[in-house]
Amino acid sequence: MLTNFYRHYLLGASLLIAFLGTFSTAQAKRASKDSVSSITVVIDAGHGGHDRGGIPGQRVAEKEVTLDVAQRLKETLAANGYRVVMTRDSDVFVPLGTRVAIANSYPNAIFVSIHFNSAKRTGAAGIETYFYSRESLPLASAIHYFVAGGAPSSNRNVRRRGYYVLRKTRVPGVLVECGFLTNPTEAAHAQTSSYRQKLAEEIAAGVRGRNTVASALSTTRVATSESIPLQPYIDQTKVAKSKSHGSKRSHKKSTRRKKSSSKSGGSEAKTSSKNQEG
Repeated sequence: MLTNFYRHYLLGASLLIAFLGTFSTAQAKRASKDSVSSITVVIDAGHGGHDRGGIPGQRVAEKEVTLDVAQRLKETLAANGYRVVMTRDSDVFVPLGTRVAIANSYPNAIFVSIHFNSAKRTGAAGIETYFYSRESLPLASAIHYFVAGGAPSSNRNVRRRGYYVLRKTRVPGVLVECGFLTNPTEAAHAQTSSYRQKLAEEIAAGVRGRNTVASALSTTRVATSESIPLQPYIDQTKVAKSKSHGSKRSHKKSTRRKKSSSKSGGSEAKTSSKNQEG
């Protein structure tokens, strides 16, 4: 009689433990889903409308490939439960201030601006990811880790730079350069739908993994199933001051060069191999 009691007791305890385990797993999945759905990802397809992007004479229009990658990223993230907002979803021009305003209107958001690079030197190649605020570094590290790791291009590192759309957004934000459209090989990749889909998936992986970036104090720089290594970065916000100002004539030339490097009407200027922002 006593044996039967213990047998029933153990059976009941086993069923209770199994139930609690299932309930706990369901709660964890629900909490994870709720956490994802509470995040708004603002996707910014660079350029658009009258602003083709790139440099004069560039054959592949940057505005077209950025929009395609952005739309693919939207589908991928939405399928993973994220709320997605686009700064543009068609070939229209959106001023930088409007892009920033859209991002800042969602307090619990992250901002991802998609671009392709260009340079006068056709040999320039590789993937770059930009950030500005310290809070944006984990997002930049995660996205760069996946995009640079998944692209058949060189790694040009994570860079800190004060692009307008990064400097003015109050939420974590990055600007990812998905290769050089002035490089024949990378331009050919960018013109294939499979590669643009690959880029979207790698960016999405970075968005999902942004909270698993290892601390800067971590002793390992290798990714595990639980963590992504924090990427070292090049700080391009610090400009060394020249030791001498030179003649008034050279100063005037420098001033003219600075003025010529920016465009009017909210256009996104660039010089050399540095791409247009926002």
